[in-house]
Amino acid sequence: MAGIYIHIPFCKKKCSYCDFHFSTNFKHKSELLAALQKEIVLQKDHFKTETINTIYFGGGTPSVLTEKELNLLLEAVYSNYKVNEKVELTIECNPDDITFKKINEYKKSGVNRLSIGIQSFFDDDLQFFNRAHNANEAEQSILKTQDAGIDNITIDLIYNSPLLTLKKWEQNLDKFISLNVPHLSAYTLTVEPKTVLHHLVKTKQTTLPTDEQAIEQFKLLIDKTKQAGLIHYEVSNFGKEGYFSQHNSNYWKGENYLGIGPSAHSFMNNNTFHKRSWNIANNTKYIDAINQNRPYFEEELIDETTAFNEYILTRLRTIWGLELGFIKDTFNPELLNHFEKELEAYKNSELIAISKNKVTLTTKGIFMVDKITADLFYV
Repeated sequence: MAGIYIHIPFCKKKCSYCDFHFSTNFKHKSELLAALQKEIVLQKDHFKTETINTIYFGGGTPSVLTEKELNLLLEAVYSNYKVNEKVELTIECNPDDITFKKINEYKKSGVNRLSIGIQSFFDDDLQFFNRAHNANEAEQSILKTQDAGIDNITIDLIYNSPLLTLKKWEQNLDKFISLNVPHLSAYTLTVEPKTVLHHLVKTKQTTLPTDEQAIEQFKLLIDKTKQAGLIHYEVSNFGKEGYFSQHNSNYWKGENYLGIGPSAHSFMNNNTFHKRSWNIANNTKYIDAINQNRPYFEEELIDETTAFNEYILTRLRTIWGLELGFIKDTFNPELLNHFEKELEAYKNSELIAISKNKVTLTTKGIFMVDKITADLFYV
């Protein structure tokens, strides 16, 4: 399976916690979109034999694209790549951008999955995050999408934030469940450098909940989603059967993907080597490099130790877990011996489960995923 990620680096507002690459200046939007089309063509040999099973528009805010702009990008993909007729085509949307007209345009363009950046169903949280939408728009965006005939919806929610009590978090989850949305990505709020949130915390204008409170909220998240029939298939992701994110699952399973646009990353595994590349994280420099046929990305070959550690990092977070046979067949004896030694220490810990040639985390182990991963790393 192979996927294409297209980065749309524009936002109306700067969220207080966000450190992704984007701009609130739309001045170079048309030039940027033209450069994206050129890169799509330039990279067509990235997947000479593979079929594209997922296309994902992320950002930034892809929902700022007009119907014409979206279709031009999709036409470039379909004209230069072999795309599965049942492709999962996801676009990230802000709630305030969603209208019946917009959703019907998406459907005509082939979009079959919406990722809606809700973050919270409470106005005070949304104001703290500096989001462009309010609580009513959050709920209405979901209802409009469902009414327009797209049921493959995922929403983002944030927990462990300064204004979020356990009661409010429960109400957020109850609202999500009542709306019958089949997928949820729930992230703990992290303080990233050079963000407004970082400044607020550093200057003691706000404080995050304690670790104990964060764990309590995570426990509630696991319990409530399980009761609602969602499968906890990755540490931060919950979905009903048939509604897992195919695109993100490709990342976690080590499948090939191509990133288009400023700051986008790509990964290629052809069984003899692993290669990773990343594009310039600057809109004007990216546009200039594309137009002047200059290098616009850096790349590196991934050595065996790094490949081993990344396999542990991505797979242990999922229900697919670590495949013992794959590890034995793929990595050298030194890495294998290290892995078996470290794994032995966890066998009676109730933190991992070993069955059918597979290692997965137990529910208790999910709370210790970072430590277990670090212990299994080869350094």
